[in-house]
Amino acid sequence: MNRFGSAAILSLLLVGAVGAETFRAKVAGRLSVDEKAPEGSSISLSYIDSVVIALDGDKRFIRGVELDLRVPQQYLKYKGSIAASLYASLKRVPPAGVADLSAERIGFVPLPNKLQSVFHIPIRKDHGIKASPYAAVPTGVVPPADFPLLFKLMPVIKGLPEEIESMGFQLYARPILTDEGALKIDFQYPEKLKDKPFTLLVDDEVVPNPSAEILLGRGEHTLSVISEHYRNEIRRFDIEQAKVLKMAIGLQDPTPIVVVEAPENAQVFFDDQELATPRQPFAADPGEHSVRFVVGDYSLTKRISVNRGRNYRVVLAIDVTVDESE
Repeated sequence: MNRFGSAAILSLLLVGAVGAETFRAKVAGRLSVDEKAPEGSSISLSYIDSVVIALDGDKRFIRGVELDLRVPQQYLKYKGSIAASLYASLKRVPPAGVADLSAERIGFVPLPNKLQSVFHIPIRKDHGIKASPYAAVPTGVVPPADFPLLFKLMPVIKGLPEEIESMGFQLYARPILTDEGALKIDFQYPEKLKDKPFTLLVDDEVVPNPSAEILLGRGEHTLSVISEHYRNEIRRFDIEQAKVLKMAIGLQDPTPIVVVEAPENAQVFFDDQELATPRQPFAADPGEHSVRFVVGDYSLTKRISVNRGRNYRVVLAIDVTVDESE
């Protein structure tokens, strides 16, 4: 059986498939691959069953699909009797049951003599997926447009024993995620300063379109908002794998604000103009200013330098000092 099985496998590998194949398949069901469900989904199948593998939802954080086939312990003594084929570009998506199909075969792999076989299928050019002792890469890049795929188990020798016909196989399908997430910023503008220009930098790189989602690597990042019309902003944030971080940034009027705190009986002058309501915040032009406090016969003047985008609190503090000596 082993010699015949090896010859059959070699023949299939050499002949392969050119263009679309037409064949009959027994479809066990459908597995969904979605970035929002990294744990994946699974289905039970027999040695002649097929499974539809579909890409669902947003695909921007998926770089490949992992197919994980678990075989029963008793199959190991029948090495070389079953193989797996992968088909793409299905002319139609079949429901569960027996169906006549047309598709292009993109991979053929004899099942190795182990309890678990893992196959990685890249779906983008910059996938970074490589074959390893843990996983095989049976295909080249399969773009999302070529999905759904059909995973098909098939015997490669004749006269299989009844024990194989009664075996149950388990197939899992999971997304292979990129190490990226995204940032989406909702900018909120002051009523009098709408649509004024600003520059957004993320990790010191200028972002051409601040309103669009920004793809970033997982981990900590820094953003800066720089503008002549709004206050500058600096934020630190963390990006999680395959998740979109939504952030609201309220752009602020950069006009400096001054708040004065003084006793009730104090007169307050700002640039020699008495403040009618000195304890209410007020706007000031950038530059040098003077604040004068008058309490009875006592007068104190303080000069302050006011800068754009900053707030100032000016406090007249009256302190009492007690010294004790022998």
